[in-house]
Amino acid sequence: MTTTALADIDLLHSISVTLIGEQDRRALYDKIVDAAASITGSQFATMQVLCPPDHPSGHGGQLQLLCSRGLPPEAVQFWQWVHRDALSSCGLALRRGERAIVSDFERWDEITGTEELLCFRNAGIRAAQTTPLQSRSGQLLGMISTHWSQPHQPSERVLRLLDILARTAADLLERTIAEEALRKLNETLEQRVSQRTAELMAAEEQLRQSQKMEAVGQLTGGLAHDFNNLLGSISGSLELLSQRIQQSRLEEVDKYISAARSAASRAAILTHRLLAFSRRQTLEPKAVELPALLHGMSELVQRTAGPGIRVDTLCDLALWHAFVDASQLENALLNLCNNARDAMPGGGQITLAARNLALTVHEAPQHDLAPGQYLHLSVTDTGIGIAPEVLPHVFEPFYTTKPVGQGTGLGLSMIYGFAQQSGGQVKIHSKQDEGTRVDLYLPRHSGDVAEPEQDAAKAAEFELQQGKVILLVEDEHTMRIILQETLEEQGYQVLQAGDGIAALELLRSGANVDLLVSDVGLPGAMDGWQLAEQATAIQPALKAMFITGYVQAAGRQVLTKPFTLHAFASRVTELLADPAISQATRADVAVMVKP
Repeated sequence: MTTTALADIDLLHSISVTLIGEQDRRALYDKIVDAAASITGSQFATMQVLCPPDHPSGHGGQLQLLCSRGLPPEAVQFWQWVHRDALSSCGLALRRGERAIVSDFERWDEITGTEELLCFRNAGIRAAQTTPLQSRSGQLLGMISTHWSQPHQPSERVLRLLDILARTAADLLERTIAEEALRKLNETLEQRVSQRTAELMAAEEQLRQSQKMEAVGQLTGGLAHDFNNLLGSISGSLELLSQRIQQSRLEEVDKYISAARSAASRAAILTHRLLAFSRRQTLEPKAVELPALLHGMSELVQRTAGPGIRVDTLCDLALWHAFVDASQLENALLNLCNNARDAMPGGGQITLAARNLALTVHEAPQHDLAPGQYLHLSVTDTGIGIAPEVLPHVFEPFYTTKPVGQGTGLGLSMIYGFAQQSGGQVKIHSKQDEGTRVDLYLPRHSGDVAEPEQDAAKAAEFELQQGKVILLVEDEHTMRIILQETLEEQGYQVLQAGDGIAALELLRSGANVDLLVSDVGLPGAMDGWQLAEQATAIQPALKAMFITGYVQAAGRQVLTKPFTLHAFASRVTELLADPAISQATRADVAVMVKP
């Protein structure tokens, strides 16, 4: 082997070691170009990559300059992209698909007088060769070009060395192209995953909104149906009442008054059930002894269920007291027992049960509750059960499987809202032809249990406080007039206002007021609570009473609409006469609804 051959082997080996060991892509391209210049003894060298047809730059099918050696900036800019029709060794190699050599640009007739020749002259380039970089599968990946400042024809030895370098460079370029494609794939994959996730979330939100609107439509449809029936009864009764008075048929007046009152009462009950479902009803929880309540309920249910249904009551010994509104709990249990009775047309058994239940941090999530101590009540029947497709909807308002006119569909939704608002939970388990069990979880009462309150009949009566001055604040004109006349008939002096600003102006004018009666929801920026706070700052001894149709509070100083005029007048008299009642603001009212 000749000395030249040994030197070539050593050169190629050192170049291969240098290239293969390089991990940085930009440095790798630079070293390939340096190796080409070293092999050919050229003053300039470049390396290009062939852009695929769908390249985002819009230069698909063209050569993109990856790196260069010795070229001035303007030449780099000029040859940043090389089209297949370019008048250069790169253009020739791209068109032919093989190596192209231009030994002297000045003697190449096709380039004479062109911008390309001017660029070569300005860069100091007189000759060039371009060797294609092909993958082992024969795909063209790019080019290696070397340029000389003088006319030059590379030798066969140099061209063989260039072919070996091109083979190694093609392998490395293919690797870097694959790595770049993988990197972009990962980036686009993350982007696609993110985009798809966003699309799924948007679709989920759209579905949730659709379901919400469907529920709202079901709710409003049920409301419209029930309230239109009730309003029709009220307006019809009033119309007939007016006609009978004009006809002097007074003996029939009481019948229509009773019908209107009955419809108004049913409307109030419907509103109450809606508030219970939305967890916005007024609750007054206290310690409740469940055994006595359940045994009382059992006797009532047994009388109404008939002889074909047996009612049993099972209670643990040493049962804790529940912290709940007793009357609302009775309503809920009575509703569940009525449902159980209706589910057993051929007879069966209803079981009322209660037990203590302490939930740990591990057990509580299974019941959708916070860890703590609860009373577990259940109403179980042996009836027909609930169909699987119906079970997920039983707590939805106005959802009912009963025939039209035999149910509003608010019973279970009201129980759901009551349990949630009380700090508990409700669950339902049912199998067709095997019966249904409804579980109520209610919080345990903590602290001492107060003595039972005196019967209402034994409560002290308060005398009328005639001559007292009352400031009535109500934005509903008709309601304000009715309440004003009611108070004036009791012998009170009444000042009235439609909003908080007008009420404060009356107080600042020097009017000495004994009691402020205010709606909670007032127009403008000031509600009833804020009005009371500012009013007592003007007149510190002023007492206050709140009337409202929608409030999350309870107490002696809150009267929830709708109420009877007798109840209203009695509450006013009680507050005026009771020395234990001083001024009242929102802080004096026990907030019963949990957020």
